Amino acid sequence: MHRLAFKMKLHPGQESEYLRRHDELWPELKSLLKGIGINEYSIFLDKDTNVLFGVLSIESPGLIKTLPDHPVMKKWWNYMKDLMDCNPDNSPVSVPLKEVFYLK
Repeated sequence: MHRLAFKMKLHPGQESEYLRRHDELWPELKSLLKGIGINEYSIFLDKDTNVLFGVLSIESPGLIKTLPDHPVMKKWWNYMKDLMDCNPDNSPVSVPLKEVFYLK
């Protein structure tokens, strides 16, 4: 199992809406994420900076690169684009983070 971490940026004042949309995560998106081998996925918010910190566990990290090919992923990114910093394809600007410590 591999763990991946990344950060994204939430627009000011969008915390409640971001939480609401994730509380109502579409079943087809959940199925896609589980289907590519994501076993655990958490997103944390630093309220002082509006930085979102995501961490996930996945069997084959290369499968993350297939997400942009899935229509439901594109639809989700379009749905979320008004809440956070995004790339031209509406995917969130996501900066990978290097793991420097892990206690098992």
